[in-house]
Amino acid sequence: MSGVWVFKNGVVRLVENPANEHSSTVRRKVLLYTPANEIINSYASLERKLASLGWERYYEDPDLLQFHKRSSIDLISLPRDFSQFKSMHMYDIVVKNRDSFRVIDM
Repeated sequence: MSGVWVFKNGVVRLVENPANEHSSTVRRKVLLYTPANEIINSYASLERKLASLGWERYYEDPDLLQFHKRSSIDLISLPRDFSQFKSMHMYDIVVKNRDSFRVIDM
């Protein structure tokens, strides 16, 4: 059994193919850089914002984009392909940079 569990109006149900659900209920998440009110639409843009916040790029794993901040133990790991950049990656960035990023519905 595969799919997505949806909680709506106090009822939980399994949606086998969420792409077939009503498009009005499916919203795409985007990462917002709050100081400039700018939506992040590429890794180049994200890397510039993270660098300005003190994050340094690691080049050890060719399959991932990784960023580390010297002043902390935090590590941000992202898939190399921006099309695989999902909301879980966005929330990871938000948790580690609370004052600079937000995840919003588009």
